[in-house]
Amino acid sequence: MEKGYSHSRTSEHRLKRNRRRLILIAIILFVAGCITFIAIKVSDSKPHAPTQELAKKTDSGSSNVKSSAGAKGKAASPKNDPDVEDGAFVEKYLNQQMLGQMPDGADGKKVAYLSFDDGPSVTVTPQILDILKKQKVKATFFIVGKEANENEHTRNLIKRIVKEGHAIGNHTYSHNYKYLYPNRRVSTDHVMQEIEKNNQVLKSILGPEFSTRMIRFPGGHMTWNRRDPQGMAALDKVLIQKDYHQVDWNVLTKDAEGRSKKAPALINQFIRSVKGREKAIILMHDTYGKEETAKALPQIIEYLKKQGYEFKVMK
Repeated sequence: MEKGYSHSRTSEHRLKRNRRRLILIAIILFVAGCITFIAIKVSDSKPHAPTQELAKKTDSGSSNVKSSAGAKGKAASPKNDPDVEDGAFVEKYLNQQMLGQMPDGADGKKVAYLSFDDGPSVTVTPQILDILKKQKVKATFFIVGKEANENEHTRNLIKRIVKEGHAIGNHTYSHNYKYLYPNRRVSTDHVMQEIEKNNQVLKSILGPEFSTRMIRFPGGHMTWNRRDPQGMAALDKVLIQKDYHQVDWNVLTKDAEGRSKKAPALINQFIRSVKGREKAIILMHDTYGKEETAKALPQIIEYLKKQGYEFKVMK
């Protein structure tokens, strides 16, 4: 009896010890689990340095892309760039000059504004750009939307014009006289439709932030103002409301008048035309068939440099 009782008590002690061990192990596991849980929460609340650095780089990159997109093709502020002339100044200068008045901007400084109409063309425009780059001179290109959107090559030429620091003006979408000036009368609706259509083409190429205030009418403002003064007055009113500035020219090579001319004849005409001009707004063309204009351009630029002209674009 004593022996059986002793064996029973020994078994009870073992069971109690085992229970205490199990409870202790459970407590240890519980505490360890709590510590691990707390550590994870703290880690989640404070991102690791590499993650924070990556976030900073991503935000910075995104900001740079937005900034770049905003600047792409957008007209530089004339007040901040010494190589850019405010289009409003050029417009007023020409208008006063054509009325026989002394322009308000006449200050004794010789400035040449090279401008090229009717492009781009895959034959002449690249030659013009190469010459301008070599001569370190900037120009203003009055673009015809239909020509700009002709193919990938012409679209790339528009991008190159902007990339190389030149200015872009609007020369309507089609350059179609019959549509713009039906019955030889200025149609405000048709002209504005063409200007806006051209704007959309240019935005599709250069980005939605692109804009230009510069307008040049096919045939010239002065021509259509003489033929239809009332129609042009109505159109001028709309342009003013939309902050557009139309500019004609006061110097030309006559590369689009009469018979086609060789480079020497274009140069001679230019020299006669630029004589006495303090602010020279020079009309040339970079459309198809104007290879002689490209040939004449280096000597035209050299002549202007020797005469003391500085070069600006119009925006």
